[in-house]
Amino acid sequence: MKQVHNFSAGPGILPKDVLEQASKACLDFDGLGLSLLEISHRSKNFERVMDASRELVKTLLNVGSDYEVLFLGGGASLQFGMVPLNLLSETGVAAYVNTGVWSTKAIAEAQRVGKVEVIASSEAERFSYIPSGYTIPERADYLHITSNNTIYGTQFQNFPECSIPLVCDMSSDIFSRPINASAFDLIYAGAQKNMGPAGCTMVLVKKHVVGKTGRKLLSMLDYQVHIKGGSMYNTPPVFPIYVSYLTLSWLKAQGGIAWIDALNQKKADLLYAEIDRNTLFTGTARNDSRSRMNVCFLLQQQQLESTFDNLCKEAGISGIRGHRDVGGYRASLYNALPVSSVQALIDVMQHLENQFA
Repeated sequence: MKQVHNFSAGPGILPKDVLEQASKACLDFDGLGLSLLEISHRSKNFERVMDASRELVKTLLNVGSDYEVLFLGGGASLQFGMVPLNLLSETGVAAYVNTGVWSTKAIAEAQRVGKVEVIASSEAERFSYIPSGYTIPERADYLHITSNNTIYGTQFQNFPECSIPLVCDMSSDIFSRPINASAFDLIYAGAQKNMGPAGCTMVLVKKHVVGKTGRKLLSMLDYQVHIKGGSMYNTPPVFPIYVSYLTLSWLKAQGGIAWIDALNQKKADLLYAEIDRNTLFTGTARNDSRSRMNVCFLLQQQQLESTFDNLCKEAGISGIRGHRDVGGYRASLYNALPVSSVQALIDVMQHLENQFA
């Protein structure tokens, strides 16, 4: 079978070993003679998976017992609403930095809950950079940022320091680089980039920040309810959690965050160097804001797009087209993508240049 190089922005590539283990569990999980898909989520076998998954998150992010780890449904999009419901008081204000489509959506949902102040935005320049030099209001209940922007290919290189709770949507770069997780009061991430398949969302929350708004919440929207229930207040998304467990186990076994950080840096350096060198291509993000996860670029001669697309198809390169709202191209370099796939893309870019430059 011809190798396919999967640059999809999400759901993204997963390690082959993880997919093989997950497929076996669909037929016989833990030697039970039953599929993972049909056992009770309250069985001891799955409870071990849930407990181990939470510990892996804490170990990889180096946080302690003052944090809780939740695995919930609804994707990061549900967290856009759950965050303000649980952290924004009825008379308070939430501060947001707008760096792309997903932070725009998070802002819109928060505005349904209470007062929001957008303290910085790069929208006027098509979200091509990460804002800096803004003032964080000390009166705000929390500051919300989006660490990596899949559509526009920008990423926070350094995180803001603040005296108020810091909240971050890390859906597309969680576990891809070292961070000081203890600087955040709440991190949430959809699994379908670096952690597992679509269907579950990881929430890392510092226990002391919840339960202070005075709001009466629906149980399913209350972090305290899910903490008390150990992510099993309702039936959890069993299969996505199990695949996330396998992926986090794979990452730890390979060498953890330090190992993947070096690999991801190498992949990004190779591709950005080619974009900057190749006379046919140009990057879209400002250099100081470039994402290591989602590399966005354009062909300077649009008439060559169909030729480039065909060359990519012939080389087994999949998922390279940019988001429908911005066009161009986007190479997502998630954790499981090997360096060889990046080189395959570079080879096609150089072949195009040799033909038409």
